Amino acid sequence: MLVELNKPLFKSRVQRIYDSWESAKNDDDYSSLAEMDAILLVAGDPASEDEPMRKGTCLQQWLLGYEFPSTLFLFQKDKISILCSASKAKILGQIEHSAGGVAIEILAQAKGKDAPNDSLTKFFDAYASKTRVGTLTKETHTGKLATEWESLVTGSENKSELVDISSAVSCFMAVKDAEELKNTQTAAALTSTLLKHHVLPRLEAILDKESKITHDLLAAQIEARLGSGEGPSAKGPDMKVWSKGKGLNDIDWQVVEFCYPPIIISRSSKSGYDLRYTVISSEDNIAHKGVLLVSFGLRYKSYCANVGRTFIVDPNQDQEKQYGILLALQTELLSFIKHDVPARDVYQHALSFVKGKDPDLERHFVKNVGFGMGIEFRDSAYVLSAKNGRSLKTDMILNLGLGFSDLVDSTGKKYSLHLVDTIRVGADKSALITEGTRSAKDTLFFLTPESEEEKPQKERKLPTSSRANGSPQKKTAGTKILRNQTRRAVQDEVHTTAAARLAEHQRELHQRIQDEGMQRYVEDGGGSGGKEGKGWKKFQSYKGEGALPNEVDKLRVSLSLWLLKLALIAACKIFVDRKAQTVILPIHGSAVPFHINTIKNASKSDEGDSTVLRINFQTPGQLAGKKEDTPFEDPDATFIRSVSYRSPDGHRFDSICKQITDLKKEANKREQQKKEMADVVEQGNLVEIKGRRPVKMPEAFVRPALDGKRLPGEVEIHQNGVRYQSPLGSQKIDILFSNIKHLFFQPCDHELLAIVHLHLKSPIMIGKKKAFDVQFVREASDVQFDETGNRKRKHRYGDEDEIEMEQQERKRRAMLNKEIKAFAEKIAEAASTSNGDTLELDIPFRELSFEGVPFRTSARLQPTTECLVHLTDPPFLVVTLAEIEIASLERVQYSLKQFDLVLIFKDFTKAPLHINSIQSSQMDDVKNWLDSVDIPMSEGPVNLNWGPIMKHINESPYEFFQGGGWNFLGGPNGAESDHSDGSESESEFEADEEDLVEIESSDEQSEFDDSDAGSESGSDFGDDDESEGEDWDELERKAAKSDLKRAEGGKKGRDSDDSDDDRGKKAKSKSNGKSSGKPKKR
Repeated sequence: MLVELNKPLFKSRVQRIYDSWESAKNDDDYSSLAEMDAILLVAGDPASEDEPMRKGTCLQQWLLGYEFPSTLFLFQKDKISILCSASKAKILGQIEHSAGGVAIEILAQAKGKDAPNDSLTKFFDAYASKTRVGTLTKETHTGKLATEWESLVTGSENKSELVDISSAVSCFMAVKDAEELKNTQTAAALTSTLLKHHVLPRLEAILDKESKITHDLLAAQIEARLGSGEGPSAKGPDMKVWSKGKGLNDIDWQVVEFCYPPIIISRSSKSGYDLRYTVISSEDNIAHKGVLLVSFGLRYKSYCANVGRTFIVDPNQDQEKQYGILLALQTELLSFIKHDVPARDVYQHALSFVKGKDPDLERHFVKNVGFGMGIEFRDSAYVLSAKNGRSLKTDMILNLGLGFSDLVDSTGKKYSLHLVDTIRVGADKSALITEGTRSAKDTLFFLTPESEEEKPQKERKLPTSSRANGSPQKKTAGTKILRNQTRRAVQDEVHTTAAARLAEHQRELHQRIQDEGMQRYVEDGGGSGGKEGKGWKKFQSYKGEGALPNEVDKLRVSLSLWLLKLALIAACKIFVDRKAQTVILPIHGSAVPFHINTIKNASKSDEGDSTVLRINFQTPGQLAGKKEDTPFEDPDATFIRSVSYRSPDGHRFDSICKQITDLKKEANKREQQKKEMADVVEQGNLVEIKGRRPVKMPEAFVRPALDGKRLPGEVEIHQNGVRYQSPLGSQKIDILFSNIKHLFFQPCDHELLAIVHLHLKSPIMIGKKKAFDVQFVREASDVQFDETGNRKRKHRYGDEDEIEMEQQERKRRAMLNKEIKAFAEKIAEAASTSNGDTLELDIPFRELSFEGVPFRTSARLQPTTECLVHLTDPPFLVVTLAEIEIASLERVQYSLKQFDLVLIFKDFTKAPLHINSIQSSQMDDVKNWLDSVDIPMSEGPVNLNWGPIMKHINESPYEFFQGGGWNFLGGPNGAESDHSDGSESESEFEADEEDLVEIESSDEQSEFDDSDAGSESGSDFGDDDESEGEDWDELERKAAKSDLKRAEGGKKGRDSDDSDDDRGKKAKSKSNGKSSGKPKKR
């Protein structure tokens, strides 16, 4: 049977109904049941999704665990009569003898094709025999059975008196048993997890980036965490969110749903700040300042839990105080609400508390502070208002909703505050069962002050800031200011504070990845050895001997030995079957096929008058200590390593050797292509927009380019993706929004191109190559613009004309940037609407960029909010910061002018990314950026061999983290501590370092000497201008010393400074402990 009813639970809850019925005269909660002859529950067709759940439906689910539409229940003193369809009667038959001393009579109606029976008449006769019947008089029902029942009751001469018993039905379900409390606790855990791990981070990202997103779209995205869509395209629950919750491993996701659509309200909402749960999120964009209200609830097995939070951006003192009162009031009410406390006393106590804190807030306080909750989301019988005299009982579940409405800020704009949680009533006090994101530090955002304070801290150009901000606190000797000591002391203090702050943050990040690694990998789990996807493959050349090609002579000889030798000489031939990718060899008179994948290579050699053909096979142990890439089914079996043939026909063997070699090359090429295309996915079909023209970006080029002549085409935004249409008509590229991982816009301010870049989740085929990245670019050249006024230029020359041209160029670039950015924003908006998840438009921060070599040539790498990118030239680079485990800075030495950056990914099977030859002058910028995006980093003086390291980690990640994880790399403080030690005795250290550099670094840097020589420019003073640890007096002294050296050297030029005579005298300047130049060879 598909539906199984809980018979013990049904029995206990039916018993509660009859016990309450018998004691109704002595219990005010059930007084409406007194002197009732029967209780009638009518259920018609199911209510629509927009309607709240009816109380009768809630009682059905409380009794049976399921909703039974079009069913009538009549509770009588001695039995329960149930009228339903034949199919429901089979299910309800399970409880026919499970109600203890109460009999159950099930009256099944006839099926549609059968003749009508008297079941409805019998049920009505039982009802009509009762004088007073309790029912839910406020409910109206539709459907065939409900209509028939209504006509019978209306047409009856003897009409029973109907009494409303909705309050008694609420009391039946108010106090929760153990099973109900367990389900409610699970619903609360789901609600809290969604709040802490999705809603809060999502709101922070929207406010931080000032993303344009509507209230209803954000509400839809929150709802989509439970899954979206239907059929083959349906998405399941977002386990990235739910896996972070506690105790959610065994959730039945089929019985999880939202109590109501999530409500998002901000200053820009058309509906204003409405605290009711029937409000619908508006279609306006979310305001990034002021008060934001969020509320949502989840059901688990029909039991509800609810939360509501207030988020304030740049709150004023009044708003902070008001929210603080709500937090204090919640704590106060948790200790006040307990067993037998009347609901009106709870409200009066809350009102008195608010009045005591701030009398002006009394008139803004909400009209009730919550309501009872269970299967029914809002139980009207237990509203916590000033008029409700019902007492609360232990193990009731309440929605405690506190708030102030119609408040006015300093600008005259209205706002409201609320704080909503689900609580459980106890004997002595109540307890929260929804958790998290409640304190002021989680809900109050001070974006403007922080952003203003962070700017000078990040720039840290100390000499300039000292002049701009005036002198620091002065130390005086008599009447003179010791400028050198004060400025140096302040600079050292600022540098030390920033370095200590970075080091402390890095220690926290290293500890975090260590803890995450221990949680991610359990003992004896997670190890892969890097061998996924490799397994023993069997190759079949032919299904049988009959499938051999006709060219092969099948030898079936049973002659004597000397006859066999003659037959082999005459008949044996080696045949290469290209179609079957097989080489057929004669062995002992039989044609034996060998698939080309079993052959390693073939070679030919001449020995006297004959030629020897040697064919080598793939066997274990041939690589002599190298990585064994070919797995074998049984490496201990006996293998044929090679076969040799001798023949006087050298030309034939030449041809065979060439055929085998070519066939092997083709097989290797096919295998390589197969590996490359393994991750290419077949996209769905693009759904074109109908009824209107799609948004287009004309005159756009695509990269990678399509085959044929390079001509500009059009990019169109459709319903579920974008399409690039070539002007040739036959060529097009479709990219679905669901396959876009990142979207970038790079302006043409410092480039020749304005770029819209799409980084994909899975590669697509463009031509014959796969592509993870697709660009649509527009050239920022005069050809792209329609100019007028050229005639005037013939008669105007000089600076005036050049200035005018520069101004026009700036205007053109600004117009192009505005146009392309607007198109990229429309892609992001369309993708967010189509996917249900927001696709953010990312723009590179050029001011944080640095030069490095991620591939073969140098490239400018630019950080974005979520990535590190190089978009200007192919090959493109897009690294998602969230996928980086740790960053390793290598070749960090005082003597070296460059260092390397290695990014290790959280997917340990993925090879680390090496970014080489970054200028040492940019090391502080790189470190500050890595620290700002919460990436742990380490420093080291030499390059590490990451191949064996990652192989060792992949063999057993658990043992790796058990042994300390990434601690073997060291922290980021090694170089800094060396700098702090060396900076105090700078003059003594320089000479030793110079000698050390000449000995140790000449070999390491020889390959960079030529390339770096061209970039070496400026004097020692010029390099020291970027120093953080020296003041202007010392810079002037070093500049004068450098000028003196030039004067002594005459006109020898810059190279004379590196002679042996001057080397010992030269005092090198430093920037953060790094050499300002590269050591010179002797």
